[in-house]
Amino acid sequence: MRKLLVTGGAGFIGSNFVRYWFERHPDDKIIVFDALTYAGHLENLEDVKDDPRFGFIKGDIRRADDVAKPVAEADIVVNFAAESHVDRSIAEPEAVLNTNILGVFVLVEAAKKSGVEKFIQISTDEVYGDIAEGSSRETDPVSPNSPYSAGKAGGELLARAYYRTYGVPVVVTRGSNTYGPYQQPEKLVPLFVSNVLEGKQLPVYGDGMQIRDWLHVMDHCSGVETAIEKGEPGEIYNIGGSNERTNIEITKMILEVTGRDESMINYVQDRPGHDRRYSLDSTKLLALGWQRTHAFETAMPETVRWYMDNQEWWRKIKEDEQHKRFTEEWYANR
Repeated sequence: MRKLLVTGGAGFIGSNFVRYWFERHPDDKIIVFDALTYAGHLENLEDVKDDPRFGFIKGDIRRADDVAKPVAEADIVVNFAAESHVDRSIAEPEAVLNTNILGVFVLVEAAKKSGVEKFIQISTDEVYGDIAEGSSRETDPVSPNSPYSAGKAGGELLARAYYRTYGVPVVVTRGSNTYGPYQQPEKLVPLFVSNVLEGKQLPVYGDGMQIRDWLHVMDHCSGVETAIEKGEPGEIYNIGGSNERTNIEITKMILEVTGRDESMINYVQDRPGHDRRYSLDSTKLLALGWQRTHAFETAMPETVRWYMDNQEWWRKIKEDEQHKRFTEEWYANR
């Protein structure tokens, strides 16, 4: 039996990873460590909270006293914890950098002292910045263009430095644009589906022609699993969907599934520093045996329907005063 510490495990990808891991590794134990900020919700783990293999600790990865014991007791640390929303990183950059860089430092410092078997640092394709053509490979330089991606780049570089300097067995994964259930309704898919159901317009940035590589959350989880089981310490692995779509394509698909027309689209001022295109080359991870199993053509409509069928989940989040205040301020002058 292995014991995994999953930081940020009450968030979108983290909570899906917990379910994924339990299904495929029934003898392992998972401790979720989460500060339960705007992006973390215990409701995301409702179906596993009574599982004897599951435990939860509320804590902050920026605090050494919070992380010391959980890290020391873990065999594997998987760090999903992050300020993960680009819009918020533009509005509140200090919070992003404190979590995405300082938080990683606190975790790898604890891992250095405890001697974990493997430390997985979850990063993003956004660290590469724009790529006009072709696909980003792990050997390409990082060129982040938002406070969020700069923070993620800084965190992963620090983690890799701890591998080279101290021998902490760090593996970095860079995932592409992930979709699926339990995603915070500030992000495109849940925001637009929930807005449709609330009779609100869909705020499309700029011309909507920004291209993202769309990856289902369970394929992202299986990519992280492959990195845990087969990834080499000190290495980086891209987890890409090989499915490039423009934001306006996704918007129109949401409208089609929900039975609405394009009159609900509202083109708004683009956000500052908005990257035009991301694309990942996942050859390195595929060579380890990773496979995608969720076809976009069926998985995206299923995701849209999940938000249609689980309105109580996202309505509770959207009715939160802090969420409403941020959303109103962010879109007020767009």
